[in-house]
Amino acid sequence: MKNIIRFQKLILFLVSMFFISIFVVTRISAHEYAIGADLSFLKQAEERGTVFKDCNLVLSGAEGEAKPGLEIFKDHGYNWIRLRLFHTPTYLPNNLEYTIALAQEAKNLGFKFLLNYHYSDTWADPGKQYMPAAWKGKSHDELVQAVFEYTRDTIIAFRDANVMPDMVQIGNEVINGMLWPDGRLPNNWDNFAELLEAGINGVSAGCSRAPRPLIMVHIDRGGDKERTKAFFDKWHSYSVDYDIIGQSYYPWWHGSLLDLRENLIFMANEYQKDIILVEVAYNWRPAEYRNKLAPFPETPDGQRDFLDEVHRMVLSTPQNRGKGIFWWEPAVTGGLRGRGMFDDDGNALPVITVFDRFTRH
Repeated sequence: MKNIIRFQKLILFLVSMFFISIFVVTRISAHEYAIGADLSFLKQAEERGTVFKDCNLVLSGAEGEAKPGLEIFKDHGYNWIRLRLFHTPTYLPNNLEYTIALAQEAKNLGFKFLLNYHYSDTWADPGKQYMPAAWKGKSHDELVQAVFEYTRDTIIAFRDANVMPDMVQIGNEVINGMLWPDGRLPNNWDNFAELLEAGINGVSAGCSRAPRPLIMVHIDRGGDKERTKAFFDKWHSYSVDYDIIGQSYYPWWHGSLLDLRENLIFMANEYQKDIILVEVAYNWRPAEYRNKLAPFPETPDGQRDFLDEVHRMVLSTPQNRGKGIFWWEPAVTGGLRGRGMFDDDGNALPVITVFDRFTRH
């Protein structure tokens, strides 16, 4: 009888492992390669009168065809949109209502959706991680609870609007922590880990019975193996489950293409995690390389060649761990427009065609 019970338990275990493996394979294969763009400013730009034009005619010297921006990206093989979310922005548009509306437009066209939590009322990046005004004065334990509840409640809002994110990044470029001073690194690793875990748990709690989106941890050291290793070695010591390593790669800040290649190989082999370059950009007019040699000319053609080369490096990541690339930010206006994918007249630049030959039949 004992042998029969052991055999039954073994069968149940093997069956459960089989279904778990099918779920994991299906979940990952559904996100096999992300051709993405952070289009968080797109809706605001169009509402203010910016007209975006496709480049099919521009390449022959004629004016492009005016189209909704999302349609232009869809026509050129893009399958993911990344949208940032600020807690209570005062001058930026990216609040919950705005982000849900843009996500709905994207989902209606078939895009998958990466939600980027900044956990701030404004930009959060390596040089600043300002705490939302609503959370100032809270103790660490109160902040952990606030991160959990805010994440849970916003995920519920996306779920109820039928735009559940397919992937969520907890914090933006968190190499130096988040929610300063409480979660500032390197001195407050325990606090930071609890805050990050609270965000992950909030995503899970907001899903109800729906599958949890893929979880990304995002730093900004695409070509810096040593800083990448220092961060993720420490993060992994807390044994918190996540799915994707996210990296930013701007060559004037983050190293050469060979540095990027070395780090992609290192991350894939060392951590056995999928990797996405979630912020990549290059200028189509002189900006970052006015006084030093550039890896590519800061011209429309140079911008295209840069993305093409970075894309090939991601594709060649060992063990097929390179899972995608996102441009930041094609529809940006103002002083950063030189990093976008449209010229001053709204015509799409050659860079937008990089994925055409990979995605068109």
